[in-house]
Amino acid sequence: MTDRIHLSTEQARGLIEKYGSPLYVYDEGILRRRCREVRALSAYPCFRVNYSAKANTNIELLKIIRTEGLQVDAMSPGEILAEEAAGFAPEEIFFVPNNVSLEEMRFAADRGIMVSVDSLSQLEQYGGSGLPRRIAFRLNPGIGAGHGAKVITGGKSKFGIERNQVGRVREIAARFGLRIVGINQHIGSLFLKDEDYLAAAEVLFETARKFPELEFVDLGGGLGVPYRNEPRLDMEALGARLSGLITDFTGAYPRENIGVVVEPGRYITAECGVLLGTVHSVKENYGETYVGTDIGFNVLMRPVLYDSWHDIRFFSSPEGGGDLRKITVTGNICESGDILARDRELPLPRPGDIIGVENAGAYGYSMTSNYNSRLRPAEVLIDRAGGDRLIRRRDTYAELLRPPAP
Repeated sequence: MTDRIHLSTEQARGLIEKYGSPLYVYDEGILRRRCREVRALSAYPCFRVNYSAKANTNIELLKIIRTEGLQVDAMSPGEILAEEAAGFAPEEIFFVPNNVSLEEMRFAADRGIMVSVDSLSQLEQYGGSGLPRRIAFRLNPGIGAGHGAKVITGGKSKFGIERNQVGRVREIAARFGLRIVGINQHIGSLFLKDEDYLAAAEVLFETARKFPELEFVDLGGGLGVPYRNEPRLDMEALGARLSGLITDFTGAYPRENIGVVVEPGRYITAECGVLLGTVHSVKENYGETYVGTDIGFNVLMRPVLYDSWHDIRFFSSPEGGGDLRKITVTGNICESGDILARDRELPLPRPGDIIGVENAGAYGYSMTSNYNSRLRPAEVLIDRAGGDRLIRRRDTYAELLRPPAP
């Protein structure tokens, strides 16, 4: 079962009245629980958790994640800047991009941040650049897992270096005097069973044995959360089996105190977030009931991009609600595909009611846009004492229409 924010109708309406609609709301207590669960996966002294910040880069959330003892990875210079603003030191950031320029790799390396290359051609570019000689690379273990084809990154995908090209990695590194100090992988996003993850871990450990100077191995993330009442990922069982693999690997590896890293993103932030919006219309069109809201796919992209499921609830006025009906919940974007939830059995709301979209803390705000020239929403944090505070303000029309810099 999902760990969800509990809001009353009065609380939800009060937040909308105070901060506007739509609105991302995060719960600090849930966020901290998830950080601690992942840190507890292994008792190995050099076990480390890197939060995959692409899931949610709000600086105030990053600050909380840092206080829980997590480090962080980055996919872009922009993410690096956000992480630095949250207080992460260069040695606490790992740059693991895909298909980036030498300039972006230099941006990270010049700041003292460890860089991972994603291809042999990138390794050669880096090697000939004069940048620091310590480098990591991303392995594609040939194993993939995730909630859909668009997010499976192991196997036949654009990511990483094939296992049968590892010899070339050593050859290129030797030619340019590079030291391979890290290997990382990521097989995909949102799995709720651990078999593929553990199988890929075995591949990574096997490959790591071919590089005697490693400082760390990074097993990647992808740990899933239930979006529609699926059984939770069994973290206790995953931790036990993972710890066994770590013990076997580190006991035989020639370097003492080699780091072992996992890099969850969604698992850390998904369940701590709910997206609130407002119902603006209810209508019948050719036998289908449509509930129109201000949560277009510029505010939450996942249902349109991945056909993803998010549980929906309505915070109804006293005369709203009632018996369940089959409805389709839509946004306000001028696209017929702007659907939040299709054919759901839900109480019929009334215009003015508040809608809540669950599990919106990961890949929600981070994928927002100004499509249709609409404003991105605000973000609010509910702290452990139950208070609320603004952690990102809503866009303004002045920002939307700002002229180019002189």
